[in-house]
Amino acid sequence: MTFRDLHPNLRLRIGVGFVQRFFDIMLVPLMVIHFAGLYGAATAGVMTLCAALATISCNLVGGHLSDTYGRRPVLLAGEVGSALSYVGLALVASPLVGGNGIAMYALYLCAGCFAGIALPANEAMIVDVSTPASRTAVYTINYWSINLAFMLGSLVGGFLYGGYFFQLLTAAALGTGLIFLVTWFGITETAPPGTVESPRGVKSALTGYLSVVRDRVFLRLAVAALLIRSIEVQISSSIAVRLGNDFTPQRLLHIGSWEFTVDGVNMLGIMRAVNTLLVVCCALWVGKLFGKLDERRRLTYGIVVFTAGYLVWTVSGDAWTLIVATFVVTAGELMNAPVKQTLLANLVPSESRTKYMAAYGLQVRFGLLVGSLCVTLGSFVGVWTMAALFGAFGVAAIVLYRSLFRAVDARAAAEPTTQALA
Repeated sequence: MTFRDLHPNLRLRIGVGFVQRFFDIMLVPLMVIHFAGLYGAATAGVMTLCAALATISCNLVGGHLSDTYGRRPVLLAGEVGSALSYVGLALVASPLVGGNGIAMYALYLCAGCFAGIALPANEAMIVDVSTPASRTAVYTINYWSINLAFMLGSLVGGFLYGGYFFQLLTAAALGTGLIFLVTWFGITETAPPGTVESPRGVKSALTGYLSVVRDRVFLRLAVAALLIRSIEVQISSSIAVRLGNDFTPQRLLHIGSWEFTVDGVNMLGIMRAVNTLLVVCCALWVGKLFGKLDERRRLTYGIVVFTAGYLVWTVSGDAWTLIVATFVVTAGELMNAPVKQTLLANLVPSESRTKYMAAYGLQVRFGLLVGSLCVTLGSFVGVWTMAALFGAFGVAAIVLYRSLFRAVDARAAAEPTTQALA
């Protein structure tokens, strides 16, 4: 399957998602740096935490609204709100106004909240217009797009922040305005028939999310995803701390009289850059390579390879070993990431799709919490104990995912019987 073969809504949403993530990756770290410069690192951390909690709440609200009113109205509301917020940020940051910190934070908070409202509708729309047979290919393309946005956004933001902060915000305002127009003129409603007639109000929202919590199959899926996320975040938490504190500076390259020496921080940057570049260059190719492999084997092998690479990252202090392990981590990541998304799409009920998507997204936030706890734990125990813990996460995730595939098989076997009775 190629990009041209996708449903028109899918092509537009993947393209729009690329632009959204490009600006998000480009601006969010810069906003944190900006607030730290104004109010200090500790205050900026609290401000960022409040913004993250607000975004989570809006994500859950957006999931309920999308199941109640449909995908398109929620997308339009979220995107026009986000565009107006960035317009306000650009105006406040302009030389004419001078950059009032409180006003900028309020607008930054609004932009994050509106984006959180729209996110579940966007994810549900991808499921709505794809089929079980095509979803792995769709999520492979989307995964490649996300990582390309990550790489380009990081580069643009990092190089232009110093003298072009106002221009970056202006570009974000124009970009998010364009996204709203594309959604308005190009996106059609995709919600399954009848779902927009669901009961409305706070009580129905709470009841809907309570049913999500009671879905044991979904809880297993969320816990399995959290276990993988808990391994993945270590590159930004415990592994990053270990490299920063314990990595011995060493010569990476030596050509004649020239040599390139790296310390722990340099090594971390190299590992992350190589990982992102490999994903951008190889995601579509790997998707074709493993396209015919049974999905449960692809997921299992991918988690094994991915976890093995992280275990090397956890214990090794040799620069070239860490770089080789980066190739291993990326290979496992490319194998399992699209299949995880496909499994999620196949297991959530269509009538509550965006609620499930919103609830599933919480595993990202909980994964960050686990990463913080692992930093503390790593200060008391050795690297081999941490490696054993991450290995246990990987094994537990495989067990849960294999049980979920059995649930999918059972559901598929039950459908002909249900249809015959009907």
